[in-house]
Amino acid sequence: MVTVYGMKSSGNCYKVQLLLEQLQRPYRWVEIDSARGETRTPQFLAKNANGKVPLLELDDGRHLCESNAILHFLAEGTNYLPADAWLRAQALQWMFFEQYSHEPYIAVARFICRWLPAEHARRADLPRLLERGAQALAVMEKHLAGREFFVGDGYTIADIALFAYTHCAADGGFDLTVYPAICAWLARVRAQPRFERMHA
Repeated sequence: MVTVYGMKSSGNCYKVQLLLEQLQRPYRWVEIDSARGETRTPQFLAKNANGKVPLLELDDGRHLCESNAILHFLAEGTNYLPADAWLRAQALQWMFFEQYSHEPYIAVARFICRWLPAEHARRADLPRLLERGAQALAVMEKHLAGREFFVGDGYTIADIALFAYTHCAADGGFDLTVYPAICAWLARVRAQPRFERMHA
């Protein structure tokens, strides 16, 4: 059985949980509160020197970090990762997009709005985050026009990766109602077998 060190309110950790639930793969969840420094203890840093969650621990003691790398590993040999090389590369393309053009703006805006006090200096970053996050959502909206999922004809880890922070983007001040294709896609993801909502 694999062990996941994660934080329930984190979209990056939720990705891993969602895939494991949909794979019906047994796992053990260890809640780690990074806000309280639990990812900076010597014990945790020995498992992941980068001091972040999620972290996957295999039963043989190996560790894997970075949420999308974990998705790729867990989905190997399943329908959630395309066997075709071109489709697999497209899935990775969207997962890289999620980490570099989407998550740094949408997830960070969510964090500032939900967990930082109103007078916090980081709230000055919100206009830039909202602008860049809207650019990412516009790219997604254009791609989803006339298609059900991000890659090929089916639901893959690319959808899981992008769903995690998109579905709660309103927490960061984003108005998803102006993106009808994204809203329809979110509904399709929620309708997938064994869907598990994020427990924030």
